[in-house]
Amino acid sequence: MLSRKVASQLKEIETPFYLYDINLLRQTLESVVYESNKYNYKVHYAIKANNDDYLLSIIKEYGIGIDCASGNEVRKAIEMGFDPKTVVYAGVGKKDKEIRYALEQEILAINCESIEELQVVDALAAQMGKKADVGLRVNPDIDPKTNHCIDTGQADSKFGISYDEILENVELIQSLKNINIIGIHIHIGSQIRELHVFENMCNKANAIVEKLESLGFSFRMVDVGGGLGINYDVPENEPIPNFASLFAIVREYLNVGDKEVHFEFGRSIVGECGELIASVLFNKTTATGRRLLIIDASMTELIRPMLYGSYHNIENITSEEEVFKKYTVVGTACESTDVFDENISLKKSKRGDLLAIKSAGAYGRSMASEYNMHELPKAVYSDQLLTK
Repeated sequence: MLSRKVASQLKEIETPFYLYDINLLRQTLESVVYESNKYNYKVHYAIKANNDDYLLSIIKEYGIGIDCASGNEVRKAIEMGFDPKTVVYAGVGKKDKEIRYALEQEILAINCESIEELQVVDALAAQMGKKADVGLRVNPDIDPKTNHCIDTGQADSKFGISYDEILENVELIQSLKNINIIGIHIHIGSQIRELHVFENMCNKANAIVEKLESLGFSFRMVDVGGGLGINYDVPENEPIPNFASLFAIVREYLNVGDKEVHFEFGRSIVGECGELIASVLFNKTTATGRRLLIIDASMTELIRPMLYGSYHNIENITSEEEVFKKYTVVGTACESTDVFDENISLKKSKRGDLLAIKSAGAYGRSMASEYNMHELPKAVYSDQLLTK
């Protein structure tokens, strides 16, 4: 990864910080645009993965849209200059003011996740003298074969409207005069590496579209979500996710006629371009003999390992030692769960060495906090670093 190549320059920068490989980001964007254009698929970037202004300005260059999970994300997308007609807005708990803002901006679709939300959007649109374009986010009850913390499409999930509930409320939904249902939205989860899961998703989508259209609905788009995973284990082996295979699967199994097909990618676009760079503060051995490596980053910079039990490959990028040692890498936060990895093999590490925590471009900086009054992590961009 990039950090190893520019380690000498990184020594001059105060840690912790995020390092973004802009060349890799561009290569990833080129791949997703090239592969999606083969089938005229529409791609949206899930801004929740990383809302960094500079990264967004680059993403905008490639003509893709934005997928939002909050009103402030919608506002960010609009203020960054994305075309409102490429912006979709999902989320189970939209506030009235957020819905009103989305209606004012005339975004592509508000993806509604409950029957009551449909009624609220209808009422607010009526008050504003508008007709709202909405999507039905349907819960397809599919096991995405991923971390249970980030699956979103199983029957008991808080996300989406159950298929049965839609069938029970067809007349009510169709009676709402100030909404225009333009599509369905299905999202089954995140960090999906078993691509056959997407076959199941397509088959479910086919059945849902066919049944609902037989009941009088008319859709012009099907949003199949995102969820394509990245290689956290050995990121060097797969710096760009396999968009081609995913699109080919959807092309083969999704049979919805000439409707627009939309995707929402977050992690798979920015995940591998980011690394969290931290310095070793102290070595310490516990009474049980466990060797701790205390670094100046913590769960306030990257909470994924503590929140989900997620794995990130870690490397000492400045040690000149040939010997490897087993360490438990811990952060500075006043929490026992502030552990990045246990029993990890690293080059023998000393105070001042730099560690790179890889594949941290998604859900790293966007989930950072100021707990313990830590400062929010800064960003360093490769195209600026390498020209100094």
